[in-house]
Amino acid sequence: MIDSSYSEITGEYPPLTLLALPPPQLQQFPRFRYMGSKHRLTEWLHSVFQQLEFETAMDAFSGSGVVSYLLKTMHKQVFTNDSLHFPYVLSQALIQNNSVKLAREDVDYVVSFKAEHTHQQFVQTTFRDIFYTAKDLEFLDDCWVGIRNLKSPLKRSLVLACLLRSCIKRQPRGVFTVSGKGSGYQDGRRDLQLSLQEHFHEQVKSYNLAVFSNGKQNRSFCGDIFDSPVDNVDLVYMDPPYVPRADDNCYMKRYHFLEGLSCYWQGVEIMETSKVKKIKKPYSPFAHRKNALHAFDQLFRRFADSTQVLSYSSNAYPDLDCLVKMMKKYKHNIEVLTKPHRYHFGTHENAKRNQVEEYLIIGAS
Repeated sequence: MIDSSYSEITGEYPPLTLLALPPPQLQQFPRFRYMGSKHRLTEWLHSVFQQLEFETAMDAFSGSGVVSYLLKTMHKQVFTNDSLHFPYVLSQALIQNNSVKLAREDVDYVVSFKAEHTHQQFVQTTFRDIFYTAKDLEFLDDCWVGIRNLKSPLKRSLVLACLLRSCIKRQPRGVFTVSGKGSGYQDGRRDLQLSLQEHFHEQVKSYNLAVFSNGKQNRSFCGDIFDSPVDNVDLVYMDPPYVPRADDNCYMKRYHFLEGLSCYWQGVEIMETSKVKKIKKPYSPFAHRKNALHAFDQLFRRFADSTQVLSYSSNAYPDLDCLVKMMKKYKHNIEVLTKPHRYHFGTHENAKRNQVEEYLIIGAS
């Protein structure tokens, strides 16, 4: 456990003493604009992980993948899980993948196809005049024809990861809640001037630099964490969705386009009445006040044999006292570390900046 004189919630908590900085390879991670991303907390998380004994780790709600990537740079065997498909693709590309990169001929091959020859023009017909130019949408359709023809699953994931990051960089606010037309964000930023194809070629370089081997067989999964095939791990890092204070906090609302692009909208339900063609959001018990308590109890019980590290925020439900009491049912030693943190919420001109306390609730036997 962490070297701390506090093992109960008794008020103030001492700041964690920082140890060695994270491995240099972490700097190669392609930062993904993602709600709740822990990218700015990786140094703190690294200090915590350093003081815990474990060789295998599960990132139960992987999101952008930055914490999984941190664990991989620490030479741990890493398993990732997310209920959404596009975070799964991101994890496949950089966590499960230890060596596969995109060669020049791979990129040329993917962009050589023309969707108009195959009548597979879903993106162009569905999202016309919503987020991107006609040329950008055509490029996405064309690439998906090439992706289908790639034989290597890891190369497919890498290409998709490059496209996903290209799309979020090209979108003015990094979210897909309103049409890009008339957004008021055409402010000359380089990311908004580059086409998706230009972004894509830049991202290929970034992702190739980020691919590395930690000598472990890492695996990525997509699905309900309670159905995860991974049972026996030393440490589980948990950063579940919070009960939203407003619909603005919904992951599917913000990133539905990325979710659809990652699977070419196969097996998802588009809300046809939505102006931006949102995908119907999947159910998560963590996002509903009436079910959140039971969901956390299930989560702690599911990984009762592992060291548990829960990331949580002071502005979320349930509160800290409640979570510690629940974790105590399954773990004998509980420690809480806190750090001031600023999250950015909102998708409109009056977006709020929220100063909160970020908690790490650590449970060990």
